[in-house]
Amino acid sequence: MLSSMRIIVLTSQKGGSGKTTLSGHLAVQAELAGHGPVALIDTDPQGSLAAWWNARAADAPVFAQTNVQRLFYDLEELRNRGTRLVIIDTPPAVTGTIRNVVAFADLVVIPTRPSPHDLRAVGATLDIVEGKGKPLVFVVNDATPRARITSEAAVALSQHGTVAPVTIHHRTDFASSMIDGRTVMECDAEGRSAAEIVELWSYIAQRLQKIQPRPVANAMPQDRPVFGRQEPGLPATEFVPGAVVAGGFGRRVAQQG
Repeated sequence: MLSSMRIIVLTSQKGGSGKTTLSGHLAVQAELAGHGPVALIDTDPQGSLAAWWNARAADAPVFAQTNVQRLFYDLEELRNRGTRLVIIDTPPAVTGTIRNVVAFADLVVIPTRPSPHDLRAVGATLDIVEGKGKPLVFVVNDATPRARITSEAAVALSQHGTVAPVTIHHRTDFASSMIDGRTVMECDAEGRSAAEIVELWSYIAQRLQKIQPRPVANAMPQDRPVFGRQEPGLPATEFVPGAVVAGGFGRRVAQQG
């Protein structure tokens, strides 16, 4: 059991790195391992993680429908509700959104496929994480079994930070399980894919236990307004009309037309 609420941010500049799939799988495995309650947050405008959760029959993990502007307040609400773990998915590009979200992280997970293009793209993501002074772990993801480039990628990444000792290999069951809101653990608990996720979460949980938790308040700029009302001395552009402090926790997310 995690001793206090922890926040994991999955981020990568390269699209197709597997952030969304890993976010859902790690959240479910954390619940199965007794590290819940777990909440998921999707800050990617594409909403792939939200769509997966909407297709899901199980109620856990919960989904917190929020946005970057009110993320601070909703994380505090989740903490007050007894949430032990929050996993946040991010857009596949280096944007201000990623910088803002990484500021809240206790640990940043950077999924990276073992390919030259993906390895070259790591630098921009690494700059953001190091700029925020955050602990990180690389996860070699979507790897081809027994391919030489997989081990070469792990060696290359180890020059820039910690690499998880668990490689997630490319198998169709990852994609097929996500179709109806499940995970490989729920489709085939004895399979090789499930075993990799179980081992990866075990490693990440151990890392989290060694990291000193930091108050969410430390990630909030001092001039951030309280949304829903105008703060004295703030320009009108800082006011977001109609925004609310509390998000939609555990509710189904409205689908985009």
